[in-house]
Amino acid sequence: MKQLLNQVVIIPKYLIRLILPLLAIALVSFLVVVPSALATGAYQIPNLAADNSTWVVDQADAISRVNEGKISSTLADLAKKTGYETRIVTIRRLDYGETPESFAKALFEKWFPTKEAQANQTLLVIDTVTNGTAIITGDKAKSLLSDSIAESVASETVMAPLRNGNKYNQAFLDASDRLVAVLSGQTDPGPPKIVENVQVEGTFKTAEETDKDKGNATAWVVGLLIAATIIPMATYYLYQVNQPTNNG
Repeated sequence: MKQLLNQVVIIPKYLIRLILPLLAIALVSFLVVVPSALATGAYQIPNLAADNSTWVVDQADAISRVNEGKISSTLADLAKKTGYETRIVTIRRLDYGETPESFAKALFEKWFPTKEAQANQTLLVIDTVTNGTAIITGDKAKSLLSDSIAESVASETVMAPLRNGNKYNQAFLDASDRLVAVLSGQTDPGPPKIVENVQVEGTFKTAEETDKDKGNATAWVVGLLIAATIIPMATYYLYQVNQPTNNG
């Protein structure tokens, strides 16, 4: 009987030695795979519809349905009247090593692979984790939307509402209105006027918010490690409790 009990005691220890290396591997894989799964590269963005009727790709879910429809309608009307096409893309997180500029360029070339196809195009991109922006324009569009105006749209028109509480809807409504005005041949309305306040609170996402996904992944792994330790011990305890008493 004593020999049997000794063997039973060894089982949980053996299980722990077996499970912990597996959990360590799972931990590394989880922390690497989860952020990667949340990241976006240009290759993951679908191609445009055959009739090029896609104007907003909101993968970050930053724009309300109502405002997405309003912006899409405005940009579709611009294309119909002038031939200039503008598209807005939001993503949650960039692939490792990517920048908003490299992502925008890759997507622009994916959607419009030739100079002729690119000529009338404008593409505005934002990464909502860092609020990084980029804008790409085709050669013909540059005749109205110069590089300096395009840069102002990305760095001032879009960024002003974001600095004032991450107001993405307002940012893209303002950007689309300004782009439509310029590409329609109207006078550039310029960036929004910035009102300086004496006390300004930080409006960018905090480190806690930025690392939320990573924190959730770590919590899951810690939970798994705790469970892997407690379950074998509990199993052994229940086994011991339910054993008949040996009086002889």
